[in-house]
Amino acid sequence: MPFDTRAATAVTRMGLGLAALGRPAYITLGRDADLPAERSVEAMRTRTHEVLDAAHAAGVRYVDAARSYGRAEEFLAGWLRERPRAADVVVGSKWGYTYTGDWRMDAPAQEVKDHTAATFTRQLGETRHLLGDRLDLYQIHSLTPDSSVLTDRPLQERLAALVAEGVSVGVSTSGPRQADAVRAALDISVAGVPLFTSVQATYNLLEPSVGPALAEARAAGRTVIVKEALANGRLAQETDRPLLTRLAAQAECSPTALALAAVLHEEWAGVVLSGAVTTDQLADNLSAAHVRLDGEAREQLATLAEPAEAYWRDRGSLPWS
Repeated sequence: MPFDTRAATAVTRMGLGLAALGRPAYITLGRDADLPAERSVEAMRTRTHEVLDAAHAAGVRYVDAARSYGRAEEFLAGWLRERPRAADVVVGSKWGYTYTGDWRMDAPAQEVKDHTAATFTRQLGETRHLLGDRLDLYQIHSLTPDSSVLTDRPLQERLAALVAEGVSVGVSTSGPRQADAVRAALDISVAGVPLFTSVQATYNLLEPSVGPALAEARAAGRTVIVKEALANGRLAQETDRPLLTRLAAQAECSPTALALAAVLHEEWAGVVLSGAVTTDQLADNLSAAHVRLDGEAREQLATLAEPAEAYWRDRGSLPWS
């Protein structure tokens, strides 16, 4: 991944994730009030480009997509073609989930997971068709300790061949055993060279269990990308966290900015993704880069953590809207 987070400014440590912009349905709470009532392809393309424009103007230089994010890669590719000034944007995407929503809110299944070599081959071709040589980082989507890619040596060698072509490869993890998945990925080498140069994981005030493993990844020289730092909207929409509200008032920022700032304060966090779907949300998210937290505030925020199993059970019940 060519983006050197060690030399990043406060704002460029924030990236933009397109999970909630590339498709009509997603599991972010409150999203139904943030997007157009008619979520046509053109309406979502326009909104995506608006947020991308605002992000780039503000200094964001990493954009994160995936094959399963509906038309996110397509929207991003169009934006990159039309904005030569965006040549400095680092582009990440993911393979391993197939979008099956067919641009419907009521689809029986919005995405299907498959980490086989056949899916990698097909989806890499699809990504290349859209993004061409703008693809900088290709990640395994939602790696878990039981994912077949962890033991599929021929597939690992194919990923290494992609690295030889100039594309970094990484992993994105999910589930209550993220730490195990991160550590398993760190152990994989091909021809004596570590295969994965980045790890992306869900980490937030409610679910910090992967933190020690991410610190290990950073110490081992990997870039760490944090996703779902607002817990799919739970830290943005719920009003039953008086501690978060009180500390945000003391810091003179919004609760969402405070929640993101808590993640940015982790030394191992290279890039923290915003999942904003409006320019106002983006501006609020990026303001987190300027929030300062002392040790006492961080200790108090740590009390918001939930057991990992409970967190992921609740996440799994969030509605697609």
